[in-house]
Amino acid sequence: MTTQPARLAPQRDAFPFAAIVGQDEMKQALLIAATDPSIGGVLVFGDRGTGKSTAVRALAALLPPMQAVQGCRYNCDPARPTAWCDDCAARPDHAAHTMPVPVVDLPLGATEDRVVGALDLERALTRGEKAFEPGLLARANRGFLYIDEVNLLEDHLVDLLIDVAASGENVVEREGLSVRHPARFVLVGSGNPEEGELRPQLLDRFGLSVEVRTPEDVPSRIAIVRRRDSYDRDRPAFQQEWSAADAEVRARITAARALLPGVEVDDAVLEQATRLCMALGTDGLRAELTLLRAARALAALDGATAVETSHLTRVAPSALRHRLRRDPLDEAGSTTRVTRAMAEQFGP
Repeated sequence: MTTQPARLAPQRDAFPFAAIVGQDEMKQALLIAATDPSIGGVLVFGDRGTGKSTAVRALAALLPPMQAVQGCRYNCDPARPTAWCDDCAARPDHAAHTMPVPVVDLPLGATEDRVVGALDLERALTRGEKAFEPGLLARANRGFLYIDEVNLLEDHLVDLLIDVAASGENVVEREGLSVRHPARFVLVGSGNPEEGELRPQLLDRFGLSVEVRTPEDVPSRIAIVRRRDSYDRDRPAFQQEWSAADAEVRARITAARALLPGVEVDDAVLEQATRLCMALGTDGLRAELTLLRAARALAALDGATAVETSHLTRVAPSALRHRLRRDPLDEAGSTTRVTRAMAEQFGP
């Protein structure tokens, strides 16, 4: 397999997020992850050509910029000394600069060294210095790591991502190097389920799972084709046409982040979430935590100061469908099972 060059998702040429037709659940999940990265990322499965990659790259151009320590290779936050890398902790000056939120592609053919980092061979050969060359996980810190066709990712990289996603830290012990650095990122994966399933251990690390399908109504298909054609023919003009709408979405994310810490969840809503997870037989408590956090983020995006039942029902399919056990006596799909359980718990 040929290794493709890793890159930041393009910013200036991105298709406007607000111009994406339909796929409301996917857009909602991405906005929730942008509002609260602790939710654990987004998995988007569906047909080819349904805008999965387009939506992720559009989100990259949409995100408000962030502050990082000047010269830091890991994008450390100047306002959070407890999360600094060793380099930042040792330096006396922590001047900040503004930078785009990193959205890094992880190509399927990437080597482990390219992902985690390795010895800087150029410096080793030319200067005789043993130095660390950061990998994709370092570049993705405090941002998004995007894997297209994540279900085809090699097993050793899956194991690596599971470890880093759980700890928030990348540890490299090789070639005489001993390096550890922060690696907290929102994992976004996309793929076609017909090409293979995702390993359960990695599947469980995604906070939200979304199913996308090819639109089946004529007006939606016409709108998609027209907008894509307009974008391809004159990208600057199309982006300018949608710049105001994208600015509104960006402002919505910024306002939601500010509101999020104050959004309340009362015991009645928490009990509803717990009873729904129990009815579906989800393992552990990660389902309840994700459902709670996603509902809180959605409430913040709506400008609400408290989570309501409607917020739970809107995020429940995304938060729970990939956490259900297989039931040999129930041939219904996971989305149908979640919808049926919600009807039993909350009414039609």
